Amino acid sequence: MSTLQQDSKDRPQAAGDGTASWYEASARQRVGFLLDAGSFQEFIGPQDREISPHLRLFDLPAQFDDGIVVGRGKIAGAPVFVAAQEGRFMGGAFGEVHGAKLTGLLRAARDVKSMPVLILYDTGGVRLQEANAGELAISEIIRALLEARTAGAKVVGLIGGRAGCYGGGGLIAGCCSGLAVSEHGRISVSGPEVIETNRGVEEFDSKDRALVWRTMGGRNRRLIGGADMFVDDTVRSFREAAIHLIEVAPAFGLEVLKAEQARLEERLKRFGSCADALDIWRAEGVKDVDAVPAMPARDFIALADKVQEPRHDAR
Repeated sequence: MSTLQQDSKDRPQAAGDGTASWYEASARQRVGFLLDAGSFQEFIGPQDREISPHLRLFDLPAQFDDGIVVGRGKIAGAPVFVAAQEGRFMGGAFGEVHGAKLTGLLRAARDVKSMPVLILYDTGGVRLQEANAGELAISEIIRALLEARTAGAKVVGLIGGRAGCYGGGGLIAGCCSGLAVSEHGRISVSGPEVIETNRGVEEFDSKDRALVWRTMGGRNRRLIGGADMFVDDTVRSFREAAIHLIEVAPAFGLEVLKAEQARLEERLKRFGSCADALDIWRAEGVKDVDAVPAMPARDFIALADKVQEPRHDAR
């Protein structure tokens, strides 16, 4: 029996109400909901006041944790590292301190080797006010993440916050061992407005919210293999998904990379001429594509399990 299938009474409980909304929760609340009650130990917390050195140059308010909570705790009794971005502070954007905290956590996982890392994404990308430092942080994070996975640590991403997972955050998420996404969990390297500005409204109309959500939203990402699990918005579902992905995510190595590259090449051949996510869903064999966006989560999960292609065999 997998850890996901264990009865909830047989494992330590997460803090808070399991039916609470992941989307509405703050970064600290998500950590509290996700981990076993009372197990979280924060690294470089607000009391240390490690704030961005750049924001005051633009007369912008700082935050004492620089918009990311990092530390360690337990989930279902097992130790994990955890990082949670605060989408309510500058859209969860990466800056120098924000990025350094996540890099340091991943390097700790590399050194420990066997302890998983949970990253709770909620980001619009890199801060424009710290563009160079933020871009450098993204590259450092990716390197640290891959070093951690190479050493044997599994890195699981959870995406369902207000800001989504855009820009460099989308790149980092693509390097994870496994991803769980909700309805709100948009994933994309470029945001809707960025695409429209650079390619024109004919290419992508950022005001067409239905288009945005069916292109970048969690349902399409799950159906095309950009995420391994789709969950509803409850914190209980995200906790169960994290436990499951830690258990089933594949070890990292050359064969995993080759398999993923082959899958992406095949996906491009199959869907490269599709003009809309609706066309992709039809090509995948979905009979009523117009029903997908409003489909109840349970029904959509059943559909996705039938038609989507596995992302680097993490099922």
